[in-house]
Amino acid sequence: MQQRYAGSTAKYAKYANVDPWLRLNRERVQDLKLHRSAPKRVLDLGCGGGFFLFILKKLGHSVLGLDIDQAPLFAELLDVFEVPRVVWRINAFEPLPDLGQKFDWITAFSINFNLYYPGERLWGPAEWDFLLHDLQRHLAPAGKIFFGLNPSFGGNYYTPELRDFFSRRGADVERARIFFDRGVRF
Repeated sequence: MQQRYAGSTAKYAKYANVDPWLRLNRERVQDLKLHRSAPKRVLDLGCGGGFFLFILKKLGHSVLGLDIDQAPLFAELLDVFEVPRVVWRINAFEPLPDLGQKFDWITAFSINFNLYYPGERLWGPAEWDFLLHDLQRHLAPAGKIFFGLNPSFGGNYYTPELRDFFSRRGADVERARIFFDRGVRF
């Protein structure tokens, strides 16, 4: 797979070099202390090639990815890693599908579903409020939600208004990290 994508100019070809992505996601697992926890049910939004979920699965967690089916490389990686994925696009004000279970953790790393193209505008509190209410439907009691944001068009992760919104909802907000350690406060 690495050789096949080595000369590719496709945006996602960099993920064929799996070693750095496995290292990064091992650190993510450790940062969330999932390497030392009892088995959890984890939903990863925008799972990409499934690196994070692959590591969790090896540690005994039950995993499910959710992402669009845009990059053939990601489908190949998910197959190699034996990580299940629901193909779905996250859109503002649209609920996620019925996933058939509740999750102890809902994660999302390096997301871009919160960006409007081509107007280059971030989701505001209304869009995030809808998503958080919807995610609550999929969250087990005492479940946790973690978002690792991508920088926006101007290089910031969120507006001051959005930072305040996340804080009011009970999140610990630090740079790109939005962590609802005790669920969402409505």
